[in-house]
Amino acid sequence: MTRKRFEELEAWQEARKLAKRVYTITRSAPFNDDWDLRRQLRKSSTSSMGNIAEGFDSGTNPEFIRFLFIARRSAGETQSHLYAALDQSYIDNLTFDELYALARRVKVLIDGLIKYLKKSPRLLRHP
Repeated sequence: MTRKRFEELEAWQEARKLAKRVYTITRSAPFNDDWDLRRQLRKSSTSSMGNIAEGFDSGTNPEFIRFLFIARRSAGETQSHLYAALDQSYIDNLTFDELYALARRVKVLIDGLIKYLKKSPRLLRHP
């Protein structure tokens, strides 16, 4: 499973979808007065995709794994912030379920990458 670019990783692609969707929903009126939650949702979702990319370019599997754990935690943080958005009625149940499931998918894909990297003596990326 050699890759030349982080953009080829399904985990990064799904994290990007999550961030894009978060930015879309946080442009809506309910978020206009809650800058902190808006910022936290955006920050955690983009942190997930950013840490996947940063880890990919780290050069070693252990370092990549370290960044993947950070990316996974950021996806979990996004899930937690979604509860706050739901509790404040900034999003409806359908939107919550969609975004929560997408964040969960990101975490599952990250878990798969971690598992692969722990077993593989070779770098995931092609220099």
